[in-house]
Amino acid sequence: MALMSVLVTELVEGDSSRRIVEIICRASCNRPDNHSGGVERILKVHNMQKTLAQFEEYRELVKIKASKLPKKHPRCLADGNELLRFHGSTVECSLGMKGSSSLCTSDKCRVCRILRYGFSTKKELSDGVGVFTASTSGRAFDSIQVLDGNPSLRKALIVCRVIAGRVHRPVENIQDIVGQSGFDSLAGKVGVHSSIEELYLLSPRALLPCFVVIYKT
Repeated sequence: MALMSVLVTELVEGDSSRRIVEIICRASCNRPDNHSGGVERILKVHNMQKTLAQFEEYRELVKIKASKLPKKHPRCLADGNELLRFHGSTVECSLGMKGSSSLCTSDKCRVCRILRYGFSTKKELSDGVGVFTASTSGRAFDSIQVLDGNPSLRKALIVCRVIAGRVHRPVENIQDIVGQSGFDSLAGKVGVHSSIEELYLLSPRALLPCFVVIYKT
């Protein structure tokens, strides 16, 4: 894994960016309690230029691949079919607290590992297929598993820009599409109005973390 030097800054109450993130999370929340415990803090991710360049390079690859398909996909050709998605994770350290902008090195702090190394081809892949993302903050929050009973672990949502590319529609067994070519992501579940509630990104390069929402225990 290549080390990425990423910094974060806390978005304080009243900050316009914080209000936007809060609105996005609330608007897409399908839980009446809006996530138990409430928000502890919201962080803005300052990605390296190299990271941004790699994200844009992946977009171009998706667009080129789409242009060679017999059936044209307008969104893929336009912007690689970019979406805003949520990825559920956990944080162990005091990331972003009291002006701290640096990442910790704990293996248990999944958020810091994602921001430091990028999305892992082992840690974040679901069923060996792809990196799980959700269209709603509620679904992403429900997907977070805290297994070891560590009291310092808190749930967190990473708000990401993703290049969905050509999406494979849901199948009974997602393992059935492993090895198939021509698709960039897999829809695990489609919600009302054909919205893609669950989406698995087949390449970790397709995700760009933008904000981290850390919840109270």
